[in-house]
Amino acid sequence: MTMLTATTYLSLDGVAQGPGTPAEDPRDGFDLGGWLTPYYDAVMAEYAADWFSRADGFLLGRRTYEIFAGYWPTVGGSDPIGGPLNSLPKYVASRTLTRSSWQRTAFLRDDVVRAVAELKAEPGRELQVHGSLDLLRTLMAADLVDEYRLWVFPVVLGKGRRLFETGTSPHTLRLAEHRTTDKGVSVQVYRAA
Repeated sequence: MTMLTATTYLSLDGVAQGPGTPAEDPRDGFDLGGWLTPYYDAVMAEYAADWFSRADGFLLGRRTYEIFAGYWPTVGGSDPIGGPLNSLPKYVASRTLTRSSWQRTAFLRDDVVRAVAELKAEPGRELQVHGSLDLLRTLMAADLVDEYRLWVFPVVLGKGRRLFETGTSPHTLRLAEHRTTDKGVSVQVYRAA
């Protein structure tokens, strides 16, 4: 059985929207994108490389997939993140995309919850979700996430889309691991209790 892990960047007040660049996700007038950039350092890169090395495949929402597909195919295979992303299967939840030139990409168009449950039933290590906030909320509601890898940044945004919004079904989690980067990013790993 394959474990489904979810890696998400969060502000202290729980915002998960637009961490990478100002233009990443401006929905609902969000104009604070790119908030993680000042905190990225070698320690973050080391943690990310470790987690990417555990993947057998990636599950991505359409927006995240388009961001990744615009950059990672140009990165060499020896890169600790680009290597796995370019060589392993990518499953994309999308009602609009049907084709991609990025190798090993498959689209999940219909019943995403059923498709992900079937992928999890196969033998393997990890099927990883990175970002993909809308998809992740769907998977959370279906109780398919086995492990949350939350990067909590020392920044308060005051607005934006949150991972755990009002109406999220109650869950009990247990802290499995905690690390802190040199720049004060708290890396918390939670598993279902």
